[in-house]
Amino acid sequence: MTSATSRPVAVRYFGSVYRTALDIVHLMVSYLGIAVLVAVLAAALLPAIRDQIRVIHQASLNALMPDSTVMSDKDLLTIFNSPHVLTGELASPPAASPEQQRNSALTTELDYTDQGFFANLGISDSQFTVPGISNGQALALREYVARKFKIARNVTGALIRAVYSVAEKQELDPILMLGVIAIESRYNPFAESHVGAQGLMQVMPKVHAEKFDVFHGGVLSALNPVANIHVGAKILHDCIARRGSVDRGLGCYVGAIGPNDGGYAEKVQAERRRIALESGIALGRNLGKYQ
Repeated sequence: MTSATSRPVAVRYFGSVYRTALDIVHLMVSYLGIAVLVAVLAAALLPAIRDQIRVIHQASLNALMPDSTVMSDKDLLTIFNSPHVLTGELASPPAASPEQQRNSALTTELDYTDQGFFANLGISDSQFTVPGISNGQALALREYVARKFKIARNVTGALIRAVYSVAEKQELDPILMLGVIAIESRYNPFAESHVGAQGLMQVMPKVHAEKFDVFHGGVLSALNPVANIHVGAKILHDCIARRGSVDRGLGCYVGAIGPNDGGYAEKVQAERRRIALESGIALGRNLGKYQ
């Protein structure tokens, strides 16, 4: 027979085990409830967040598009996955108004590099070429600019191709233009000075509003990297032609009235020399008749 003293001990032991098991069950139920709540909230919120991210992403890309065509997700994927696709091969956009057609014709004449800024983002290292320099020099140039100014290499490559395309049309040294961009904005396409100069080449939109008329958005396109390069190069070309030399033209570009430009020309020329040295590109080319 079980003694009277052993029964209370057994009852207490099993009671303790029961309470412990009950606590564990309660804890598991609590954690399960939290997990279910998190899963329900995630299922409800994630699609909305994903849609918002997609909308913001596409809006940012459309804001930088070089023409008036607003592109769909399918069109954007076509451009990024096929770096040599021409904009004419994409799905036909909605019918444009006569004014949009005129602007489209003007921007086509300006030629946003060979196949467009966004098309150039997808070019591989083996395909990355720049007119007038070797593939090795082009890659070294891209690497130097990307590393020094901390910008993505594919964006750097697209900007370099844009600069070379525009420089050829304006009879400017592309390395000089890259030097101007380095000093003016450090390759920040959204930079703005205290006096309102904007973009890569720090153009004053209000002063040069008519030069932006050919671009979709007018003066707002000063923050479009390629439009800014086009207008900045035109201003630089006119300054050099007016002053008769590159250094005096740089002084004109920065707004110096007299011969003293505060050392601006020397800063640009020093960066130009560094770029040439780092990329192995010979200087003294593509400066037109002005040296």
